[in-house]
Amino acid sequence: MAMGLVDAVVVGRHSATELGYQALGWAPTAVVLTTSIGLLSGIQVMTSQAIGDGRAADTGAILRRGMGYALWIAVAAAALLFFLGGPVMHNIGLADGLADGATPVLQILSLSLIPILIGDAGMFWLEAHGRAVPGMVAIWASNVVNLVLNLWLVPGDSGFAVSGAAASGWATFVSRLAFLAMIAVLILGWSQARRLGVFAPAPVDKPAAAAMRRIGYGASLSYFTETLAFASMSIFAGWISANAVASWATVLNVAALIFMVPLGLATATGVLVGRAHGAGDPAGVRTAARRGFTLTTLLTLAICIGVALGNDLIAQAYTHDPAVQAMTAAALLLSCLFFIADGLQVVGAQALRAQSDVWVPTFTHFASYLLVMMPLGWGFGVAMGLGVNGLVWSIIIASLMSATLLWGRFLLLTQPSFAAPRSG
Repeated sequence: MAMGLVDAVVVGRHSATELGYQALGWAPTAVVLTTSIGLLSGIQVMTSQAIGDGRAADTGAILRRGMGYALWIAVAAAALLFFLGGPVMHNIGLADGLADGATPVLQILSLSLIPILIGDAGMFWLEAHGRAVPGMVAIWASNVVNLVLNLWLVPGDSGFAVSGAAASGWATFVSRLAFLAMIAVLILGWSQARRLGVFAPAPVDKPAAAAMRRIGYGASLSYFTETLAFASMSIFAGWISANAVASWATVLNVAALIFMVPLGLATATGVLVGRAHGAGDPAGVRTAARRGFTLTTLLTLAICIGVALGNDLIAQAYTHDPAVQAMTAAALLLSCLFFIADGLQVVGAQALRAQSDVWVPTFTHFASYLLVMMPLGWGFGVAMGLGVNGLVWSIIIASLMSATLLWGRFLLLTQPSFAAPRSG
C-alpha cells in the first residue's frame, strides 16, 4: 500500500489526468490481489496452529505447499487481468478517454501480481513464526526501490518509452520483484529453515492441502467482496466526473494506507489467536483478541485526529488542482468517521478465521459491502448527487455494520458453552 501511495502522489503531482488512469488501473488489480491473498491466508493460519500444537517441524511442508499454490494463483490472476481487464474497462461507461489511458496501467500491474503473491506467501509463513520485522525490512526496502524508480521514470525525462501512470506501473513491477528476492533470501538463509523442513520435499498430505485451501476460500471470498465494493466506488466516481475520479483516488489511497495499521494488528491478532486455539486455550484466545481490539481502537482514533487536522495538507500533497484539492479535503474529513470501524472489522474477521471459523466473516462482508455499501454508494454518490462525500457515507454505514456483526459473532463463539472445538 505504501507503493500505491508513492505511485499516486508522484503521478498526481505530475498530472491529475494520469492520476485518474493510475487509480482506474489500480482498482481492479487491487480486487484480484486481495482476493488472491485471501486464498493464501491458510498458510498463516495453519502455520500458527501447528506451532501452537507443538508441530513446528511440519511448517516447512506447509510453506512448500503454499508456495506452489501461490504460483498457480498468481499466474492465473495475472492472465485474467491482462487479457480481460481492458475490454471490461471499455464497456462500463467511463468518461471519454479514461479506459484508453487506464488499460496499459492495468496490464503492467497485472504482471506484477506474480512476484508479489509468491512473496506474500513467504511473508505469511515468516509472520506466523514471529519473524515479522525481517519481512517488514524487505517491504520497506522494496518501497525505496519503487520511490526511486517513480521519481526517475514518471516525469518522462529518463528516456524511458513511457511516462506518467504507465511508468509508475513498471516501477511497481520492478519493486515487487525485488521484494520476492528479499523474501527468498530471508527464508532460505534463516538458521532454523532446515530444522523446520523448508528444504525437504513436502509429503503428500491431501487433507492438509485441502484444509489450507478451505481456509483460503472463505478469506478470499471475504476479501473479494470488500475490495470489489470499494473498487465499484471508483467506477461510480467515473460516472460522476474526471475530478471525482482523481479525488476518490486520493481518498481511497489514504484509506488503504491507513488500513495497513489495523491489517497489521489483524495479522498479529490472528497469529496469537491461532496459536492459542491450536493449544486448546480459550482464555488465551479471548486475551489475544481483546488486545487486538483495544490497540486497533486506540491507534485508529489517533489516526483520525491526525487526518482531521491535516486533511487540507494531505489533499495538497496529492495534486495541484484547486478543485480536486477542495473535493478531496472535504471527503478526507468525512472519512474519519469510518477508519475505526473499518479497522475493527478486519481484526474481528481475522480473530474468527484463526479459530477456523471461516464462513461467518465471508457472509458478513457480503451483506455489509455488497448488499449495503454498493447500493448506497450509487444512491448517495450518483443518484442523489452527493459526489465523493456520498461514496464515503456508504462506507461509514457498511463498516459500522460489519464491525458490529463480526465482534458479536466473536463474543458468541468464545462463550464457554459455544466455544469452537480445537482444530487439529
